[in-house]
Amino acid sequence: MANPWLFFSLLFFFIVVSVAKEQEEFHSPYFSRLYEIHEGERRPASVQETAVHGLLLRLLPSHASSFQFRIISKEKCNGKVCFIIRNHPSGNQDASPEIIIEGVTGVEISAGLHWYLKYFCSAHISWEKTGGVQLNTVPKPGSLPPVPHDRICVQRPVEWSYYQNAVTSSYSFAWWDWERWEKEIDWMALQGINLPLAFTGQEAIWQKVLQKFNFSTSDLDDFFGGPAFLAWSRMSNLHGWGGPLPQTWLNFQLVLQKKILERMYDFGMTPVLPAFSGNVPAAIKSRFPNARVTQLGNWFSVNSNTRWCCTYLLDPTDPLFVDIGRSFIEQQIKEYGRSSHIYNCDTFDENTPPSDNPHYISSLGAAIYKGMQSGDSDAVWLMQGWLFSYDPFWQPPQMKALLHSVPIGRMVVLDLYAEVKPIWSTSNHFYGVPYIWKVPIIPSFLVLSFGLKCMLHNFAANNEMYGVLEAVALGPIKARSSYNSTMIGVGMCMEGIEQNPVVYDLMSEMAFRHDPVDVEEWLHLYSTRRYGKQIKGLQYAWKILLHTLYNCTDGAYNKNRDVIVAFPDVEPSVILKEEKLHKTCARNNFLVRKLAEGNLQDDTSDVTYEKPHLWYSTADVIHALQIFLENGDEVSDIPTFRYDLVDLTRQALTKYANEVFLKALEGYGSNDLTKVNFHSQHFLELVEDLDTLLASHDGFLLGPWLESAKNLATGSDQTEQFEWNARTQITMWYDNLETKASLLRDYGNKYWSGLLRDYYGPRAKIYVECLLYSMQTGKSFPLQDWRRDWINLTNSWQKSREVYPIKATGYAYNISQWIFDKYLSGTGSYLRPELSSSCF
Repeated sequence: MANPWLFFSLLFFFIVVSVAKEQEEFHSPYFSRLYEIHEGERRPASVQETAVHGLLLRLLPSHASSFQFRIISKEKCNGKVCFIIRNHPSGNQDASPEIIIEGVTGVEISAGLHWYLKYFCSAHISWEKTGGVQLNTVPKPGSLPPVPHDRICVQRPVEWSYYQNAVTSSYSFAWWDWERWEKEIDWMALQGINLPLAFTGQEAIWQKVLQKFNFSTSDLDDFFGGPAFLAWSRMSNLHGWGGPLPQTWLNFQLVLQKKILERMYDFGMTPVLPAFSGNVPAAIKSRFPNARVTQLGNWFSVNSNTRWCCTYLLDPTDPLFVDIGRSFIEQQIKEYGRSSHIYNCDTFDENTPPSDNPHYISSLGAAIYKGMQSGDSDAVWLMQGWLFSYDPFWQPPQMKALLHSVPIGRMVVLDLYAEVKPIWSTSNHFYGVPYIWKVPIIPSFLVLSFGLKCMLHNFAANNEMYGVLEAVALGPIKARSSYNSTMIGVGMCMEGIEQNPVVYDLMSEMAFRHDPVDVEEWLHLYSTRRYGKQIKGLQYAWKILLHTLYNCTDGAYNKNRDVIVAFPDVEPSVILKEEKLHKTCARNNFLVRKLAEGNLQDDTSDVTYEKPHLWYSTADVIHALQIFLENGDEVSDIPTFRYDLVDLTRQALTKYANEVFLKALEGYGSNDLTKVNFHSQHFLELVEDLDTLLASHDGFLLGPWLESAKNLATGSDQTEQFEWNARTQITMWYDNLETKASLLRDYGNKYWSGLLRDYYGPRAKIYVECLLYSMQTGKSFPLQDWRRDWINLTNSWQKSREVYPIKATGYAYNISQWIFDKYLSGTGSYLRPELSSSCF
């Protein structure tokens, strides 16, 4: 093609025609005043423009003079929020800007910059761990593609673009310094995110507040969790685990939070701050003997050990409740100098309330909000709706009592699990309360949404290629255009980031889309942008991935339980029995679904084997990998391609590993020692080879996670504590006994090089040795011995101080080809087990 930039420009022009269609933007009367407050409190135009220019210098310094940025009023966007991309009138002169990008805020300008790079320069932007940026296709300064017809305007169909989950702060952000946070805020701005959570540093605020109420330092040492477990400490799930928090940590995090907020405000974002939920230190019983306090139940402790579980909730009818809530809001405003007036507070997140009396629940909600409002008269409560999905306690009377405890327009609910188990549809749209909803495809006549539409997508920052791209491309449009819709935004509520970049690229774009996206066509452009070249074979491979990995419509709970990273803690007979049940899927779909969801317990064991989730044809995915290898040689050095290749190889190999493990157990069930030996050694060798593959890309290394934890420590004691926190979160955390593992084992599992070699592999070897011992002696499987040795391995690894690489080694393309030839080609060293496909 003679002029590829002209091609992409024209193609983009046809795309944007539909995006810029005139539509009436919905403005909720309940939020109009809040919008006005935000507009009045934003940083001056010059500050926001400077923030975007700083982003450009960090992203594309060679083009620092190629763009001009300008804040404009909503009036220039027909009263809406938009960005405008124009050709600069002096763009054909030396040293003059070529492109002008205007927007209502710095976020809009940043999103406009991303849009221009994406659709006019065929560039791509993702997290560094997932391949980073592809900017090789951006023409040199002086040669940037012009905008057709001199000007395009892209309007937001809805006001807000929300980002984060309450637990992302621990799964992904736990060890971040300012350098990493700066990159993330840049990423947020480029994606158009204007409503992010801002949870960093709140323990320092709590320390100052609670000291005013006569709590001592030792009281708080038992109250706060360790650095890697703060999310669950904040949500009343646990206390003290991994702590205490050093004062240096508290001070550093507070300084870091101030930098984060300053940058967010500079871009014109609306950061969401935390609020008081009633969670108090156990010492409240002695500090305030007359206070009305309830001790909550056990949260996943092995034996209800109150050293870690069973936190305390201050009764909302106690005057102290509002006093503490007000003090916390006021202290934040004092420290930060301002607030955006939106506060997150999650009460009873995976904790059952002590009473189901609607009056009690209503008084609790009212007290929480009163605490916010007494500190900030313009306060709006943003709440995660996970409790309604998680706990059957929340029936209509209890839900309605909590949701109606706050005036309409002063609460927004995040419907966190709506793509699998939507609560809006079973609660009459949260009984009229605004909510943030995910993106399932639903009949338009059923939608009466009032809030933001969000996407959860990822649990515990697991590594799994997964998504429902068609729903992402259609869901927000359906919700917004449905009868009586009061949708005010879209959002991303994943538990962990730095995975599945394709999902987040598309979802962030939906904040600016007025019409559904043709996902196949979008993916053709995506692969070209991501790799910097149009390669038809790779485009075809992505089409396969769209209809397999990224088409999970079975409704099952997607938590990575592959055998390698989530080894089953049961006797082989339990696994074989449940596998037999799964094979009857064609005759009993309901039973299989219950097994997949973990809702069917085996009657011979107190622990159930949780079969790995499989919703696609593994043969098709292996075929897509083969196409990647056959067509990827010319982009094998591109970081984005290397990440995708390693991730796809990992995905295919780990599902294959599940089959190999099952073959070994079938040999055990048939008393075939040769078969057990062959397949178990095959499995262990596969784990070692997979570690070698993962070592070839920086995004799949254990070392950076551990080193970032140690880098935040001051002194050897803190270094040891922080590293233990980091190691524990990704393996077995909370407590365990000598032969009884933590109930939260492997929840935060990771496919990281180093972790496979030194933890997952040795653990599997222990189980294999128990299999062989049972067969050779004729005795039953030594389950207690297995558990004892596994727990000893875990405790030892968590205390280990071994240093792991922080830079990749090996050539990913060659290693992937070697893996494919050895295990997946069907002609390699091992006979591939019969491939599985979903039967839901």
